[in-house]
Amino acid sequence: MSDFTPAAVLTGIIDVNGKAYMTDAKGALMPVELIKAQHVLEDETVRKIMGFALALSAQVTRFKEHTYEDLGAFDAILEQDYSLTKGGPKGNRTYQSFDGLMKIEVRVNDLLDFGPELQIGKALLDECLNEWAAESRAEIRALITKTFNTDKEGQVSRSGLFTLLRLESKDERWNRAMDAIRDAIRTVGSKTYYRIQRREAPDAPWTSVTIDLAKA
Repeated sequence: MSDFTPAAVLTGIIDVNGKAYMTDAKGALMPVELIKAQHVLEDETVRKIMGFALALSAQVTRFKEHTYEDLGAFDAILEQDYSLTKGGPKGNRTYQSFDGLMKIEVRVNDLLDFGPELQIGKALLDECLNEWAAESRAEIRALITKTFNTDKEGQVSRSGLFTLLRLESKDERWNRAMDAIRDAIRTVGSKTYYRIQRREAPDAPWTSVTIDLAKA
């Protein structure tokens, strides 16, 4: 990391009348000379890594801003000079190098929330479960339980909800429940994701350029 300049991070050492102190987790001042050497070393190591982490985070933020601006500028030129636009109505689009070895995918995902109709749908589904024999439709019973996470009130599995919506039933209450769930779904915003990939040859598999620390 020697070629990467870290952000400035305070040393944590406070000078009081010419004597060095450090603040502990409770806010109390402790003379450095009374602190165990391994704790001082641990503090220094954490602060060193934090400096690099903050600088890297700022760099990633700048990278995302530049990516947004550069692609936006390209889209503007494409529309102005050629009366063309990339992507579909939701904003998803793909850009590719001329040799086909590099590409950037832009994916726009809707941010969803659920209105009070969801509780109506849940109540109707509970009625169905109560009347169905315990051994019947076990898969659907398990899916409903997992979707609404009955052990943790208020938590809902969005993927589970959309799986339920794809199922069909002749039970009128089931269909009313599905209508209530559909009415409950509300789009409250969107989030844009960038996926940057490359490959060694046109017939080679794509590999993602790693920016996520957990996947590096």
